[in-house]
Amino acid sequence: MPNEHLESILSIPGDQLARASMVRLEIVRDLQNLYLHFARGIADEIKAHNEAGEPTRLILPVGPIGQYPLLVQICNLERISWQNVHSFNMDDYLDWQGRSLSLEHPLSFEGYMRREVFAQLDPELRIPEKQIHFPDPQNLDLISRQIASFGGIDTCYGGIGFHGHVAFNEPPISRWYKLTPDQFRQSLTRIVPLAPETVVMNSIRAADGNPTALPPMAITLGMKDILAARRLRLYCQGGAWQRTILRIALLGGEDVDYPVTLAQNHPDYVIITDENTAQAPGLTIAA
Repeated sequence: MPNEHLESILSIPGDQLARASMVRLEIVRDLQNLYLHFARGIADEIKAHNEAGEPTRLILPVGPIGQYPLLVQICNLERISWQNVHSFNMDDYLDWQGRSLSLEHPLSFEGYMRREVFAQLDPELRIPEKQIHFPDPQNLDLISRQIASFGGIDTCYGGIGFHGHVAFNEPPISRWYKLTPDQFRQSLTRIVPLAPETVVMNSIRAADGNPTALPPMAITLGMKDILAARRLRLYCQGGAWQRTILRIALLGGEDVDYPVTLAQNHPDYVIITDENTAQAPGLTIAA
């Protein structure tokens, strides 16, 4: 992306960002309201499908996670059943050999979802085991076949990484080959090494700044399955570190170096952020 274009989009005041954006943007007051928006969106979608006698087919992230305690609370209080929900997790960490982490590992996304979401629903509301799906490093195409067999995805929920990755669709970095936007849009479930900046950012947020504690690889749904969802809802809640990538996602134009920009032409796509993250980026001396 040319520096002059980046500088121009970074200078837009936060209260003008939604009007300038190429993507529908919703700005809520603060993090609590963002997580409530996220939780309420999932709960209301399941409730509406239940009332219509229809299944709910979701791609769900681990990151952000602040919505999940609220979602469980809402569903238990309002008796919103997950009996007809099909959940597809978008990604997970892998060890250095590309194998799944144990469910007890503190950074296992599958372990988190099973412990903190599915098991926290009241027993009569819980999602059946056969309707819980995670990408499998031993059978990469299985989850895409499962998505297709259940009629596709109603909504893909997710976040946006430091350099614009959605799930672990990291921008490919190689001096030997380049991908076009169309090629990257057709990417399938695959095993990826984590980019150095992802390791640094995630170690700060999840491992007290210890990058050696972070699993070095991941499995991710490809952009093809994500973009095929009928609705796409991405949440930006990172505050200062996410201000630049939020603006690139909204105004940057298609760029494989920032995979989130490949979603800009999705027919039902909304980015939700809070007032802090929507502020224009600036410079300060670090403490």
